[in-house]
Amino acid sequence: MTSAAPQPLARRVNTPVDTLTIDVRVDAGGRAVLTARGELVHGCVQTLAEALAELPPGTGRVDVDLSGVTFMDTAGLGFLDTLDDHGRRHPVRVTTTGWTGQPRRILELAGLGTTGPPHPPAGGTGPVRPEPRVTSAVALERAERLLQLQTEVEQLRRAIASRPVIDQARGVLMATHACTPEQAWDILRETSQRSNTKLRTVAAAVTEGVRSDGPPPPEEIRTALRSAITHSAGV
Repeated sequence: MTSAAPQPLARRVNTPVDTLTIDVRVDAGGRAVLTARGELVHGCVQTLAEALAELPPGTGRVDVDLSGVTFMDTAGLGFLDTLDDHGRRHPVRVTTTGWTGQPRRILELAGLGTTGPPHPPAGGTGPVRPEPRVTSAVALERAERLLQLQTEVEQLRRAIASRPVIDQARGVLMATHACTPEQAWDILRETSQRSNTKLRTVAAAVTEGVRSDGPPPPEEIRTALRSAITHSAGV
């Protein structure tokens, strides 16, 4: 009696908060394809570890498709480290492909490649022996770049969250002062600078001030707003 060929394995692993899903497929030749979708944020390392733990014995290669990943913060580096460690321990060839958009930009700023193994060995394709991690000038520079990038990402997230309020305030100024969208933006920005107040706070004060039951803007914002409107009108 002949034994049947191993059946391909297919499975989906989710993060605890569903920010990342990984579809796992293992073909009869022992090649595993992990298709990630979502964000490489807190919890992504656990999701990857669970997916790798489900791989059957004899898996000879792991290919991770990241074309469905839309966002990545510094947790993504832990994701790559976990993938790299898996390849070193077994050992198997591990590759990542499909980096696009913001995740690709993070890798480029970090000085990491966007194709091939997460941390390719220096020559050869055979089994790789574990190496001690070395803190070098390059590693320190990379960490500094990532810290700067993380700050930039948080600023972008706050800006995106604030956008609706700012757009509403621009609409209020356009309707009440017959100004253009560009002039309304300049008024908000100048008011923010003159009153030393965050732009989102200024926008919220303008928006709430036109409501029948809304509170008037604080005095420092009102004063700065009048000056900005006058300056915009060229008076």
